[in-house]
Amino acid sequence: MRYRTKLDRRSLLQGMAALGTAFVGTRISIERAWAADIHTIKLQLGWLAGNGILGELAADQNGYFAEEGLALEVVAGGPNVDGVASVASGRAEIGSISSSPSLMLARSQGLPVKCIAAGYQQHPFTYFSLEKNPVREPKDLIGKTVATNGTARILLQALLAANGIPEDQVEVLVMGADMSPLLTGQADVVTGWKTNVSALSVLGPERVDMTLWDAGIKLYANPYYVTDRSLNENPEQVRGMLRAIARGWGWVHDNPEAAVDILVSRYPNLDREAELAAVGSVVEYSFNEATRERGWGTMTRENWQAQIDIYDRLGQFEGGAPAVDDVMTLSVLDEIAAVRPVYG
Repeated sequence: MRYRTKLDRRSLLQGMAALGTAFVGTRISIERAWAADIHTIKLQLGWLAGNGILGELAADQNGYFAEEGLALEVVAGGPNVDGVASVASGRAEIGSISSSPSLMLARSQGLPVKCIAAGYQQHPFTYFSLEKNPVREPKDLIGKTVATNGTARILLQALLAANGIPEDQVEVLVMGADMSPLLTGQADVVTGWKTNVSALSVLGPERVDMTLWDAGIKLYANPYYVTDRSLNENPEQVRGMLRAIARGWGWVHDNPEAAVDILVSRYPNLDREAELAAVGSVVEYSFNEATRERGWGTMTRENWQAQIDIYDRLGQFEGGAPAVDDVMTLSVLDEIAAVRPVYG
């Protein structure tokens, strides 16, 4: 990975860290002396804390946020938490949400939030079936019963529309968090994230996967977003947050097992063995050919425009489709290019 070499507070701390444990006391003293400069930033999640924040926790543990003059506070989301509204109102400085369409919809409703990076290069949302009745491509959904959660129904509608399949050709069943409808025969297909290794383990070796991405709906997952005001009035803080996060994910790529240990130490309710089984998939979604070419967090205007177009076609924007440049910006990624890992 590449890093800036400017001789400032950040680089001085990095240099001291490289000298080893003999200078730990000195480093702590300097950090305390600079404590007045530390600003706590809140990262608002759109979900409960889990392996989607491995990079952020690694960055916090390794002092990357501190080197930017920042302290990290993670604010968990969930089904009853409107994380986007929290960031839009200024209660949190930065947010990360499960799927990119949430930001398009928020912008169309007048919320001044904008995506600055894509955490996962492809969305892990997947349609799972079994070998005895497999769904390997969109046309195989015809005549099938698909169990999905209520908020993901629009994803199925988008998939069907993109592949010219009438909605009345597929029966939809609302499911909870587990995979039981597939196992009990209530449904031919169930949905979920491919990174949720623990929940998927019950399906066994007969599982067949068709990802949303491969089915033609190319959404980003774990997009990071801030407000227009932050971009305009606090650009260095925005760059600092994303620099720390980018470096953290690079560290996860190189140290996946250690990253899992950090995760479960922060969140003891998580199962270490299950997280170890999942971390490889998480890294693969974070780094691929696109990041090898353009660095961690990369995204394209063309992809965002395609997402806006399909959601507009489905009538999802009550206030009209948002402009792509109101939904996302590449400026922050470009400005921190020197520290973004280029693995793939």
